[in-house]
Order: sequence, then structure tokens, then C-alpha cells
Amino acid sequence: MRSRTLLFFITAISLSSFSFCQPKISLEPHPIVINKDLAFTLQIPQGYGISVAAKGLKRPRFFSKSPDGRIFITDMYDRSDNRNGRVLILENWNDSAKRFEKTTTFLQNLHNPNQVAFYQVKDQHRIYVAETGRLSYYQYNPGDSTPISSPIVIATFPDYGLSYKYGGWHLTRSISFHNNKMYVSVGSSCDACIEKEEVRATIIEMDPDGSNQRIYARGLRNSVGMKWIDGRLWVTSMGRDNRGPDQPEELLHTVQPGVFYGWPYYYQHRQRIITDEVFKDSARQNWVQKPPVSPWAFAAHTAPLGFDHFAGFSDTVLNNSFVVALHGSTSVWRQRGNSVVRVTKRGRPEEIITGFLQGRTENKRFGRPCDVMQWDSVSFFVSDDKNGVVYYVWKW
Repeated sequence: MRSRTLLFFITAISLSSFSFCQPKISLEPHPIVINKDLAFTLQIPQGYGISVAAKGLKRPRFFSKSPDGRIFITDMYDRSDNRNGRVLILENWNDSAKRFEKTTTFLQNLHNPNQVAFYQVKDQHRIYVAETGRLSYYQYNPGDSTPISSPIVIATFPDYGLSYKYGGWHLTRSISFHNNKMYVSVGSSCDACIEKEEVRATIIEMDPDGSNQRIYARGLRNSVGMKWIDGRLWVTSMGRDNRGPDQPEELLHTVQPGVFYGWPYYYQHRQRIITDEVFKDSARQNWVQKPPVSPWAFAAHTAPLGFDHFAGFSDTVLNNSFVVALHGSTSVWRQRGNSVVRVTKRGRPEEIITGFLQGRTENKRFGRPCDVMQWDSVSFFVSDDKNGVVYYVWKW
């Protein structure tokens, strides 16, 4: 019990160190035109502009900056052909038009590519590619537009589940590096169940060559957003369905080695850890313990995915804040998510881009934010995997 109290205390301190008292955000309308058949209005902070920086993509997911300063983005294509995913390079930035003039396909024919990451081993740069069933890397030289080597597969993961065609309930794999170790999140195969495969609902730690694999943390149903920031591993966590309209909360929190984070035996609601009645009498491993409370939470079914921590940003409204993409519920009628939010010191998310959802039917959903990446001291990018768009947001 003492160790759990200490863990909560450390987490609370780490959260407060990232966020300061910031002014209320005032939003104003900005028209968006994707094409002649798709135009709508988004609400963004006063004093900001927004543009369509890239379009004509399929399902753009997560950003990554290459060693030579280019923007790479994964594209999961579409649900009818989930083995036609790509890794794209966004190039030839036009600053007056605020858009990329060129999109280059770096890799193709991939199985649900969610994220790539660059890492240097000795004098060799590598690009790591996370697909549903495998993790691989290619050699990379600055300026490359196509791979210069064959893929080296360093790890494999389950690629089946409730829906065999798509790779299970949670088919994405996210990656992050820290202190010469690689961290990979592997979501659950179901909404709520006791997994038969130990790797499900975990974060795995390994060396850059795939050796020395171990389970770093457990009980994480689906942590799609994952990033090391100032020596701490931060994740977004999505809770299970079928516990009502407001439970469980979706979370943003740090992850500590060896800690169990609740799924499927526990969940969080209103800063309390609740025992899931479905699994209260189920047999469990000895590492299953009541998880710590996350001070930062989102409404149920908002689906927090990618995020960035804004540092050195010129506007105090966003500086030292987490900016998180809420992908939104699959069920549009829930009216949850589909926005970009800033997480405040009080732990309550505040919308900074909204208007993607303007009704209770799918034809009134004009985007599903997926990832956020700060670009410089005055701008950031947001990906939308519904309409194949990348947005550029900047402070005037």
C-alpha cells in the first residue's frame, strides 16, 4: 500500500510540473474547404489560423520527424484493404499557401502501419515501422525517398482477434525510444476479457535490435498514444465499452515499470478506481493489483489517441500543456470526442479545435483527429484519418 501511495504522489508531482495556470481559451470560426463537396467550419483559438496542409491521403495516422527534418506520416489506407498501408513523406512546404506541395510514398503494402520512429544505432540511422503483426526497421540516410535496405524484422505480435480481417479489436502498434530501449504498445484483442496471450494489453520493452524483450507494464487496454517526455513514459488509455454512457473515463497518465493499470478487472470513474463487476470473481495472476488513479481524465468514449507536450511555444495559452487528439466514439450518436484539446492544470480537457462533429449521423462528422505534433514555436500539425487530411495550425 505504501508503494502505491508513493506512486500516486510521484505521478501527481510529475503532472503538476508539466502544466501551469493558463488563461481561458476563446474560439472563433474558420471556414474549411476540403473539396467542392466537403466544406464546413471549425472553431479554433482567437489569433490563430488553420489550413489544409495536405489532402488526398487515405487514413493518415501518426507523425514523425526524420533526422533531416522532414515529416513522415503513416497512412493505414482504408478498412476494406488493411494490407495496403503506406508510409508517406510530406514535402516542399509552401509557406505562403501553408501547405505541402508534394507527397512521396516511402513504403507501401503494409499491414495497418500506425507509427514510424527514427533512431540511430552507432553511425547508422534507422526507420522503425510498427505494423499489426510485426516490428521492423530499414537503414535510412538523410534525403532518402525510398528504403535503401530490405526490412529487418525484430519482433512479431498477434494479428488476429475478434475481427480476423482487421487484426483484432486493437490492431495498432505504437513505438517510442528512451535510453537505448524501445517501447511498444500492444492493445487487447477484445473489449473486455481475460487474455490468453500474455503480450496483449501491455507495453513491451526491448533493445533496438529486438533482443531482451520484457513486459514493462500491464493492464493497458489500448494505449495508442505513447511518448517519453522529460524522462517519463506518458500514454493515452482508452477504457472498455458497455459500462454506461459515462464510464469508464479515458486517461492520460505516466507508466511505471512493473505496474498493473487495471484492465479488465478495474476502471476509473470520477477519480475513483472501480472493480468491474464482470470480472470481480475471476481468477487472476498475482501481478493484478488495484491500479493508481490518473489525475488527468477525459469523458468516456472520447478515444484519446496521439498527443504532444508543447515546450518553447510562444503562446502561454498552449505552452507547457499537453495537446491531445480525441478521435471520438465509433458511435456518432454518443457525441463524444472528435476534437483537439488542451489539458489544464486542474485535469480537465479544454477544446482548442472543435467543429468536426456537427450532428448525430456520420455525414455530420467532418473529421476524426488522430495525432498532434508541435512543429516550431508558433505552429503544429493535426492529422485526420477520416477525410485523409493534415491540418496546419499557427499563431498569427
